Amino acid sequence: MPDPDQPIRIAALVPMRHNSERVPNKNFRSFAGKPLYHWIIGSLLETAGVSEVVIDTDSSTIREQTQDSFPSVTVLERPEHLRDGAIPMNEVLLHTTGQIDADYFLQTHSTNPLLRAETIQRAIDTFIASRDSHDSLFGVTRWQTRLYDADNKPINHDPAVLLRTQDLPPVYEENSNVYIFDRATLLSRGNRIGESPLLFEIDRLESLDIDDEEAFQLAEAVALAGLVHGEKA
Repeated sequence: MPDPDQPIRIAALVPMRHNSERVPNKNFRSFAGKPLYHWIIGSLLETAGVSEVVIDTDSSTIREQTQDSFPSVTVLERPEHLRDGAIPMNEVLLHTTGQIDADYFLQTHSTNPLLRAETIQRAIDTFIASRDSHDSLFGVTRWQTRLYDADNKPINHDPAVLLRTQDLPPVYEENSNVYIFDRATLLSRGNRIGESPLLFEIDRLESLDIDDEEAFQLAEAVALAGLVHGEKA
């Protein structure tokens, strides 16, 4: 655990590959008037609790754009053996965290453009306040709806008891918006989620994650309408 007499240093990590299989050029494609990844980088730079913003990438396009638009952001070149899309993110993070000096790491994605600085700061504050009992934090989206598994078995309800959806026990989706962890946890478990993680709930619109073309269009419509950031883009 960091020295309590020293400021807590939190590095924000944003891994980005040049190529995207389902949405071509996704990370730097224009989204509501600016490259997609500019949205999350801007939010991170506005977050007081973030000490350093770090992009890990194999993209010359992203490196050049970042140098021009965000000169204070650290850009690390991803090594060749970690560039394949099938490489687990935890392996990429093991490499990145070994090059950055920080007490904790906050990892997010360029595909979370609606995530606000206020929410990122709230996640940091929530984790720091609970770090005696939790070794990590990850963002979740709450669902209260009737869910089934692939075998048609109900997950969170009894079909014979027709409860109102608002009365169902909530289930939580890992939404990939934010993770907070230290390198010791990552090394010991090989995972950014530790043994005693804290679930951090994020609003459903704000936590929209762009994974395909439909999600890109939906998130962009939300951004253009100003439904999350409070003003039209």
